[in-house]
Amino acid sequence: MTLADKAFKVGIICGSTRSPRVGPQVTDFVQKAIESHLASHPPDGLSITLEPVDIAAFNLPLFDEPGIPQAITDPSDYAHQHTRDWSARIASLDAFVFVTPQYNWGIPAGLKNAIDFLFNEWTRKPGMVVSYGGHGGGKAAEALAVVLQGLKMRTPGTTVNLSFPDRGFTGKCFVGGDLGLQEEGSVVWAKEKDDIIAVWEDMVKLFTG
Repeated sequence: MTLADKAFKVGIICGSTRSPRVGPQVTDFVQKAIESHLASHPPDGLSITLEPVDIAAFNLPLFDEPGIPQAITDPSDYAHQHTRDWSARIASLDAFVFVTPQYNWGIPAGLKNAIDFLFNEWTRKPGMVVSYGGHGGGKAAEALAVVLQGLKMRTPGTTVNLSFPDRGFTGKCFVGGDLGLQEEGSVVWAKEKDDIIAVWEDMVKLFTG
């Protein structure tokens, strides 16, 4: 099979599980920015589709597998159906864009827990990080990048940090309000869209590595 024959499926992972939340809105913003870029600048010889993955929808408990994920190569060896379902979803994807908020300078416990349920489903695949928060979520991005290295994922080496532009926007984030990110004429994170695309392009280069 040549690269032109392969359809790469990229999971856009919403790392927030709290309620209320704005994670899905930010994740959708990131996905649409990449999709718009793909429509205007299709990668040579590659077919790429983006698929949203909301970890909240999987209702994963605190890690409860008796086995060590790194030692499990056959999904049927997982003890619980919720793990097998999560495994199947992640195994079906070729690369990932992790969209995470910053909690106390770290990543959400729910996101870390979901990641730690698996190992071989992640390893060697490309992954990039987009963080968001009052100060851009840079500490969370750094922490998540270290986790991806531990999973032996291939990363661009650069993250994207989305800072809340003002107090009004921040207040909406706290209560899960409508951020208007897809409204016509919205200028929120206009420059950061370029940052998302730049890191995305670096990740795409890893598809063939």
